[in-house]
Amino acid sequence: MKKGKSELNDWLRPEYKRSDLRELVRGKYASRIRTSTNVIVLDPQVAKVFPNDEAVNNALRGLMKLARSSARVTSRSARTRARAARAG
Repeated sequence: MKKGKSELNDWLRPEYKRSDLRELVRGKYASRIRTSTNVIVLDPQVAKVFPNDEAVNNALRGLMKLARSSARVTSRSARTRARAARAG
């Protein structure tokens, strides 16, 4: 059984007057929050794999490390260059 609202909660205290309060604006800071946050929503399939934000961050750090290591250009040794020159 739900309790009904008490009348005491429906009214402002006597020291507060509605005329003293500014006009209420819904979503006043919504655009500022949208541009200043970096919240990312994962697809449900992806979210099932990662139990929390730390797991996602660790996986992304590992992927960044792998990308950096595989993107490096390695120089060939003198022996490999000589072998390629003889073959060509």
